[in-house]
Order: sequence, then structure tokens, then C-alpha cells
Amino acid sequence: MQRAAGAVVGSAVGDALGGPFEFGSQGAFSARFPTPGAGGEMCGGGGWDPGEATDDTQMAVLVAESLLERGALDLPDIFARFQQWAAAGPKDIGLQTEDVLTNGMSWDLAAAIHFQVNQRAAGNGSLMRASTSAVHFAAAGQEATMDAARRIAALTHGDRAAWEGTAIFHELIRVTFEDTDPLTALPDTLSLVHPDHRRRYSTVLAPDWHPDQATEFNGAVWPCLGSAVWALRTTNSFEDAIRAAIDLGGDTDTVAAVTGGLAGAYYGLDAIPTHWTEPLHVPLPGFERRVLRLADLLHLAHRLADEPPEHLVGVRPRGSR
Repeated sequence: MQRAAGAVVGSAVGDALGGPFEFGSQGAFSARFPTPGAGGEMCGGGGWDPGEATDDTQMAVLVAESLLERGALDLPDIFARFQQWAAAGPKDIGLQTEDVLTNGMSWDLAAAIHFQVNQRAAGNGSLMRASTSAVHFAAAGQEATMDAARRIAALTHGDRAAWEGTAIFHELIRVTFEDTDPLTALPDTLSLVHPDHRRRYSTVLAPDWHPDQATEFNGAVWPCLGSAVWALRTTNSFEDAIRAAIDLGGDTDTVAAVTGGLAGAYYGLDAIPTHWTEPLHVPLPGFERRVLRLADLLHLAHRLADEPPEHLVGVRPRGSR
């Protein structure tokens, strides 16, 4: 339970810390907060209040609440919640995600057709929201958790690269719950990645890879995941991993959210500084002005870990095989 709560809360903390630094320069976080543990890092800015989580965590909560209320992976229900949220005008929403959720097409067609038209759909928008589903499906085993990750990703991202990155994240969380070092599990995990995308992920998840070697912006799914794994690999604490992730610059909220999910599962809830969790809050546009705080996220994490899904509802999105 420490690891489950760590994954959910850790991802939200990373998101809220990284939001104000999005698209900033490398090293901006440490330049402003040079002393680890000094406090004040939940500073807000860039349109975000101190401790406010962005769309990354908002969508993760929507996934979680669908899983728990429906008792299953109900893809049409998740998509409908996403649409309700998008229609309420959240402060931030990815351009691709917004188009898919507002183009008027059905849940099983919207992302696929967006990809056919634009030929680009490998953003990190499905990876950013995966902490809650990763916790929920961990107990179901390797095949089930990776399959669930791909299905949920395909709701908004038609490019299989996004599905595979999300599936890798799910599996790394699962093995961490089994007290296995996720870094040592990477070779076996990569063997389960679709052959068309295995080489790309093998490159960014290699022990000697550095985010400076990325050939794409870290808003793309594979350099985002690679950067998060790099941050976990090259540091020795939750706080240091988050600092390293945000200092990379670019899409800081999502890179830090993914890092926070991995590091939170690895180090556990108690490793997350309380001065980061106390101001944490997650608004949910479109859902009666609800705002979740730490106690709510902990309750959500406990239920996600305690109530594994019993069955699947709906059919596969078109093109998922």
C-alpha cells in the first residue's frame, strides 16, 4: 500500500511541482530552489496556484473514478468522463487530446481517425495519466496490466507508440509492487513491446542513455518515459528524482508526473516530502467544482489497490490489434 499510494501521490506531486516550469530552460528549478529540502518549491506560477495539479493528474483521477465506480475497464465510460472534463474548459489540455475529445466522433473512432488524418499522435498525453490505472491493474498480472494500458491509451492516441510507452510504465509499476527493481526488469519488459516500437524504447531506456541525446522534444512519449527512467536511475531519493526531471526543462509537468509515479512506487509514500503533499490539490473541471486533496488521493490509491477489476466492459478500440 505504501507503493500504491506513493505512485498515485508521487505522480500528482511531480505534476504540481513541474507545472509552473513547463517549457522553461534547463536547470530552472534548481536555480530557483538550490537547496534540497528547504521548502517553498510548491510555488505556483504560469497560471497554476501553489500545489495545483494539472491536466495530467486530473485525467488520472477520472480514469481512477471510472475504474472504481464501474468495477471494470469501461472504455466508453472513461471517454465520456474525458469529454465532460474537456468541455468544461480545463486550464490546460493537450492539443491532440482536445481534438480527439471534441471532434464529435465515438469513443472507438475519435483517436484512430485523428491519427489517420494528422499522422502524428505519439504525444505523452496517455502516459501522463497512467499512475492510477497502473496501480489498479498491477495485481492482475503482466499481460492484463499491459493490455489495459494499451486500451486506455488508445482512447486518445492513435499511434501505437503511445500505447507501448504506457504499457511499459504499467509493467514497471507492477514489478515494483513485487519488490523487483524496475530498472533490472527493463530487458524483460522491452521484450513485450510491439516489434515496431521496441528499438525506439530500447534506445531511450538503455542504461547509458541521457535526455540530452533525445532526438525529439520530451513532449513525445518515448523521450518522456526515457527521461523519467533516467531521473530514477541517476538519483537516490524521491526528491532528487523529481528535481532532476524538472531541471530537464521542456514538458516539465508530465516528465515529473511520470517520474513521480515511478519514484513514488519505488521509494514509497513516506519518501515524499510532506511540504510537497500538504498544499497538493486536484481540481476537476466539469465535475461539480470538486477539488481532491491529499486525503482524497490516498483514499483513491487504497481503493485502486484493494479493488482489482473483475471484468472488462466494451470492445477493443479499432486498430488495437
